[in-house]
Amino acid sequence: MYQRLGFDSVLKTLAMSALCFAGLGFGTTSAQEVLQQEPLADRAPAGQVNPGPARPMQKAVPIELAAPTTFDKMVARTIANLMPRQHVSAQGLNDEISQRAFKLFTQSLDPLKLYFYESDIQEFAKNSTTIDDMVSSGDLSLAYTVFERFIQRVDERVAVALELLDGEFDFTTEESIVIDAESAQYATNPDLARDRWRRQIKYALLDLKDEGTEGEEALDTLRRRYSRYASRWRKTDSEDLLEMYLSAVTMSYDPHSTYMSPGSLEDFSIMMSLNLDGIGAQLREKDGNTVITRVMPGGAAAKHGKLLTDDVIVSVGQGDAGEMIDIVEMPLNDVVDKIRGKAGTLVRLGVKKGGVGEVEIYKIVRAKIQLEESAARGKVIEHEAAPGQTSGLKIGYINLPSFYLDMDSAKKGGTDFRSSTRDVQRILEDFKTQGVDGLVLDLSKNGGGSLTEAINLTGLFIDRGPVVQVKNADGSVQQYSDDNRGTSWDGPLVVLTSKFSASASEILAGAIRDYRRGIVVGDPATHGKGTVQTLMDLGQTLFRNNRYKLGALKVTLQQFYLPDGDSTQLTGVPADVLLPSITSHMDVGEGDLKFALEHDKVKSAKHVLYNMVPADLIETIRKNSMERVKANEEFNDLLRRVGIYVKQKEQDTVSLNEEKFMARRKELDSEKEEEAEQMEAALSGEEIYHDYFYNQEVMNIAHDYVEGLRRQNLARAN
Repeated sequence: MYQRLGFDSVLKTLAMSALCFAGLGFGTTSAQEVLQQEPLADRAPAGQVNPGPARPMQKAVPIELAAPTTFDKMVARTIANLMPRQHVSAQGLNDEISQRAFKLFTQSLDPLKLYFYESDIQEFAKNSTTIDDMVSSGDLSLAYTVFERFIQRVDERVAVALELLDGEFDFTTEESIVIDAESAQYATNPDLARDRWRRQIKYALLDLKDEGTEGEEALDTLRRRYSRYASRWRKTDSEDLLEMYLSAVTMSYDPHSTYMSPGSLEDFSIMMSLNLDGIGAQLREKDGNTVITRVMPGGAAAKHGKLLTDDVIVSVGQGDAGEMIDIVEMPLNDVVDKIRGKAGTLVRLGVKKGGVGEVEIYKIVRAKIQLEESAARGKVIEHEAAPGQTSGLKIGYINLPSFYLDMDSAKKGGTDFRSSTRDVQRILEDFKTQGVDGLVLDLSKNGGGSLTEAINLTGLFIDRGPVVQVKNADGSVQQYSDDNRGTSWDGPLVVLTSKFSASASEILAGAIRDYRRGIVVGDPATHGKGTVQTLMDLGQTLFRNNRYKLGALKVTLQQFYLPDGDSTQLTGVPADVLLPSITSHMDVGEGDLKFALEHDKVKSAKHVLYNMVPADLIETIRKNSMERVKANEEFNDLLRRVGIYVKQKEQDTVSLNEEKFMARRKELDSEKEEEAEQMEAALSGEEIYHDYFYNQEVMNIAHDYVEGLRRQNLARAN
């Protein structure tokens, strides 16, 4: 039973969508978060492969920072006042938040514990429970004290590094380096600090040699890198320091709440106006490295097909012949400035696949993201029967990279505005004319988008009812429903997800699961981002005008819940049928971020249940799939690579013996090459449906599902 989708509901909820886009709460890494996802680390380097050493202690030249202004103190007091009132947790600014903020602030400066002494941290820690009181009164003295000591230590360590680079290194000895930030320890004296840096330089030299750079060229690269590192920290001004310190406070509530200084807010505004120009990739800083967090469907990088999530960019060059600039330890804002540019221009990126191995140079022509490339696309797959299946079936496959909506056209009252719901609806109509037996909706690369679209698109598969619940800071809960009777597809539905499926994707997948309308297949769980952020201009908040530029507070003010009451936060949406993958082991989920909000529940919303997920059928589908996976050579090879990946990922130390170091890298390189070949084809976006072993098993699962429902006379939702 089908009724034309009523778009009154679209217009009715445009304000909600505007919040989602302005607050940027839906992407795995939103446009705002390209600049601000890890604002502390953006200015904190000490990369795991290349910080610098330490020389005999020299008297450091003190840095001269302007004292906090009256406005700085006002901003601190305002944030201390707003966070407990606006944040969805309603948690007070207390000693717990204070201790978290102290840890975040010191780690943002020195994530691998290469600069501070243990005695420095112990000295500062005496104030770790007073940050709440100090910020509430506008007292920023602790930030200045810690930062000035940090600059002193950087000068000392870089001096030692430059001295050590003039010496000799023995790569035949059996020694190792700690590469895990949590396992690292602060040095307790100058000799231990010097030894940490000697090892750090050895690691960096081996890393450069693995890339093909050695000898004097490698030494010069590190000299420039360490000198640049010290220089850029000395350029830090009071505005930068205020942003770092207050973001440590706000991120102690959750990782998506940050303070943006006036300069960062201006950069963000510029970026928002240019966000469709460039390579179409979202970045974050991690331990001094620039890491790809998402390749945008339809963008230049997606069309290029090589750049993938978890890759590390180490150098950038302009045009065909511009110098390749080393960007390791460079602030993320500066990196973004070098990579983005006008459509049609060429940028060259030096990339390490997964952060290891030789550097590959990618030539990418900057371009605007084309809607056609990032829009929903569909294809009918003629699926032949596998062993145990009775006959071939037609499976409709829809690739949906995002939940998009042309809000400007919709606001103007147009009737032909573009939206993911309309596009999927048209594909479904075409599928029905072709007589498909089942449907696979692929959200595995969908990082989110418009909440309105998530609700309306879910409505294509359910008659009507609540799709998502939203909790506010005051504890009140609102329901957002599909109010349009009828469906566009009432047959068997499989929703394909991964750890990259976030926010709006999780809302749709979770609603389908709660309604028992279809099955979810893929990674054990989705991304787990179940919150919405809004941007509060502090000048406007305090003075109701734009006269004073005080920056902005990005605060998490709402949390999402599914119809049955479970939050999508942290735990995501579990799959009914699991498939092995590398992505499920990557540190790209909400749970991999510090101080992520906990999962919780609200009361269930009243809704119908479809009889489309019989428990006995699901068990049969799981059993059949596991048997096929076990007998499949390509899945077995994938499981072998997953085992190696997990083993390497769990290592806290790496040998600095050249033979062992290079053997480890060789193993990683070969595995990364195999993995990259599969992921490039699957994620490049060039194909609607990539026919390889993983998707073939998804189709086998869909086939089992269709046949199982038919045997139980449940092939249609009632």
